[in-house]
Amino acid sequence: MEASDPGRCTRRDFLKAAALSAAALAVDAARAQTPAPMNTSANAPRLPRRPYGKSAIPLSVIGMGGIVVMNAEQGHANRIVAEFVERGVNYFDVAPSYGDAEVKLGPALEPFRRDCFLACKTTQRLRDGAAAELQRSLATLRTDYFDLYQLHAITDVAKDLDTAFAKGGAMEVLIEARRTGQVRHLGFSAHSVEAALTAMDRFDFDSILVPVNFATYHAGNFGPQIMARAEAKGVTRLALKALARQKWLPNDPLRTQYPKCWYQPLADPREAELALRFTLGQAVTAALPPGDEALFRLALDLAPRFRPLTAAENQELVALAAGLDPVFRFAGTA
Repeated sequence: MEASDPGRCTRRDFLKAAALSAAALAVDAARAQTPAPMNTSANAPRLPRRPYGKSAIPLSVIGMGGIVVMNAEQGHANRIVAEFVERGVNYFDVAPSYGDAEVKLGPALEPFRRDCFLACKTTQRLRDGAAAELQRSLATLRTDYFDLYQLHAITDVAKDLDTAFAKGGAMEVLIEARRTGQVRHLGFSAHSVEAALTAMDRFDFDSILVPVNFATYHAGNFGPQIMARAEAKGVTRLALKALARQKWLPNDPLRTQYPKCWYQPLADPREAELALRFTLGQAVTAALPPGDEALFRLALDLAPRFRPLTAAENQELVALAAGLDPVFRFAGTA
C-alpha cells in the first residue's frame, strides 16, 4: 500500500463518507447527562490540524481512540468512522488490549486508510511477543504499515523499560519495523512521570502519548515535567485524559452510563470546554478524548471553537481541580 499525505482525503472517499454518515447522526443523542451533538456532519466546522513530528504531518487536533468502536456492530462502526473522517478526523489510535477494537476499526478505516494517520501499540516487552503482536495488528487492521507504533502504558522503569530495551526486548522489533517500513514513527504511552522521563532519555522517540489534564496538572503535579522534557528534546506531544474529571467515586451512578471510561469523565459542557481548551492550550499536537461515543462527539463539537484560556478561566479550573481526586498524581520533584 502506498502512502499519501494523511492530511488530505480524496474526493471519492469523502463521497463515500457522505453517503454513510446520515444514519449516524442520531447516535447517543438521548444520553441523559451528555448533550446531543451540536452539529451534524453536514454543517459542522472541520477540525483544525497541527503538525506531527519533524515531518510536520498535519493531524486533526482530536484523534479517535479505537475504544469508540469497541463492541459496536460493524455497520455502526463503519458509519461513524466515515462520519468522523468527513468531519476532519485523520488521526486514529488503537491497541490489541482494547477488546475487539482492532477488529472493528480495520474494515471501517480501510476506505480511508491511505489518507489517515494510524497509530497502534504493544504491551509486549519481549522481542518474540512484540513481533507476533505487530504482525497480528497489521493483519487485523488491514494495513501493511503503521504511521506510529508505540510501547503501550509504560509505568515501571525496571519492568517495562529495562526489559524492552534489553537484548531480546521489544525495542528490537520496533526499530527493525521502522527500518523496513512497517512502521513510520516510534513512540510510547506512559502513566508514570519517572518512566516517561527515562524513556525520553534512553531513546530518540518521535512522540509521546501522556495524560495532559487540568486536574492532574493543578492538583496532582503530574504532567508539566513530562511536557518540559519532551519540548526540550523535540518530542511530539499527544494528549490523553483531556476530558477526565477525577477517579471514579464509590458507587458513582455515572459508571453505568460510561462503561468504557475507567475514570469519571467531564460530561458537563462548560467543564468539558474549559478542560479541552486547557489541554489544547498546551504544546500538544492532538488529544484523544474518552472512548465513549457521546463524549467523543462532544470533543468534536468543542475543538473547532478552541481559544486560549483567559486568566479567569484558568483560575476557574484551578478551583475545580482543588476539589477533585485526579486520575494521576506525582509526589516527586523531577
